[in-house]
Amino acid sequence: MAASELTITAVPAEQAIDIATAAGRLTLADLPDRDLDPDELAQLAASIAADPAAWDHHVGFDDDDRVYASVHRDAHVDVWLLCWTPENDTGWHDHDSSSGAVAVVAGELAENNLTLATGGVETRIPAGKVFSFGPDHIHRLNGAERGSISVHVYSPPLWRMGQYAVGDNGVLRRVSMSYAEELRPIE
Repeated sequence: MAASELTITAVPAEQAIDIATAAGRLTLADLPDRDLDPDELAQLAASIAADPAAWDHHVGFDDDDRVYASVHRDAHVDVWLLCWTPENDTGWHDHDSSSGAVAVVAGELAENNLTLATGGVETRIPAGKVFSFGPDHIHRLNGAERGSISVHVYSPPLWRMGQYAVGDNGVLRRVSMSYAEELRPIE
């Protein structure tokens, strides 16, 4: 198949919905005793984002080290609060076997995806939006504005992630890392 014949489907961030639409449909108080699918993760992320009392005491900003905090973790769900400046960049990464959702509660995030057909695709996700993705999703995030805040929810809980870099020979390589390590671009 030639590159011109490839069909480009929307990246998950382009399908972001309003937090207000999804909030309250699934909360930490009524989680099922199983792993969640991407739609359920978006509902949970939206509910947590809509409840700042659950996370606002973790908010802080640092250009050198992104501020982040674990908000909840159980056998099926992992919830994080991340605070961003434009200097904060996750680098290219995946979430191993976990699906995820991102709810932007303040500012704006920039999500980047790679395509073989068109190169990089950047999607801006403004405050008030939530999107979800499956375990096959590879992306790069950064704070498009200083003071951006987002809630990230994963299921099953994160244990490992893959960080990507281009080697000296031009070949893409994956480095496995712990979920507790800060994501940043690797050389």
